Amino acid sequence: MQTQSNALNFSGQNIYVGIDVHKTSWSVTIMSEHLEHKTFSQNPDVDILHQYLLRHFPGASYHSAYESGFCGYWIHRELQSRQMNCLVVNAADVPTTGKEKVNKTDKRDSRKIARSLSNGELTGIHIPTRQTQEDRSLLRCHYAISKNLSREKIRIKSLLNFYGIHHPAKFEKNGTHWSKRYLEWLKTVPMEYETGKDAIALLIKSVEELRKLKLEVNRKVRHLSCTDRYRENYQLMTSIPGIGLITGMTLLTEIENISRFSNTDLLAAYIGLIPSCHSSGENEQDGRITFRSHRLMRVMLVESAWKAAAKDPALHQAFLKLCKRMEANKAIIRIARKLLNRISFVLKNKQEYVCCVVK
Repeated sequence: MQTQSNALNFSGQNIYVGIDVHKTSWSVTIMSEHLEHKTFSQNPDVDILHQYLLRHFPGASYHSAYESGFCGYWIHRELQSRQMNCLVVNAADVPTTGKEKVNKTDKRDSRKIARSLSNGELTGIHIPTRQTQEDRSLLRCHYAISKNLSREKIRIKSLLNFYGIHHPAKFEKNGTHWSKRYLEWLKTVPMEYETGKDAIALLIKSVEELRKLKLEVNRKVRHLSCTDRYRENYQLMTSIPGIGLITGMTLLTEIENISRFSNTDLLAAYIGLIPSCHSSGENEQDGRITFRSHRLMRVMLVESAWKAAAKDPALHQAFLKLCKRMEANKAIIRIARKLLNRISFVLKNKQEYVCCVVK
């Protein structure tokens, strides 16, 4: 006798989950291969989502995606550990209609992610290992401290200008500022009232504390560069003119594995050292470097390019040649690209860089 079964079985079927991630809630859209099942909000908890899928779609293959952002990659790792395929995508890579741009809501965002995922239109970004992430955090901490230190120095000089306080003759040149003698002079700057003295004293104290923090981070980064994980590549990196401790370690932790870039064009596009372009009909026009970039790496490479152009004869000659037809600030971007090519070469071929002259 045939009996009725109420058991659900979605074996062999794909279920697509688009997640719009926020700190206090997630907007989730679940789609099958042909239909949209449901869009709802839930607490930011992977277990809640996983249990819902197991209850309503047992036996199915689960595919999920969310946009990269403040939450990092912990959601990806949690979903993967529960046998749920997960993509972390760049928000700019999610196909969006004109209506969705004008009428943007969390539900619409989760729907377009689920829709694009089911259509196979999404490409995930590279997911670093947890160790690489934490190594990056140390280098990014150095960058943050350096920025804060620069801001405090600017605040002190702004305060001096505000009250018409001029530097003595021995500190007229900017190169003499922020030495121990300069800080001692700042502590003797005349202010008429106690509140003014307290203000400048607190700013000086902030500079001194930030300099101590920066020195401590430098020691930790140097120790990291001597570990087995980075020692060989760090020596290769620093053989290139213009690349020092912080820049070298920042590039190594951010790139993680140079082999994931099959050519230097892809690496340059990742960092943001390629020109934007606009082509329509017979008109083709290259613009400025693309706005889409890895900002920290691009800033450091351009800074290093200035030093490399002064030390490396080949780069120096190339820079002078470029300056004949463009501004120096534009020429240095091209030198940064050449410097990136050298970085890629030494890391892929495991050969130290040797300075040479352009023929």
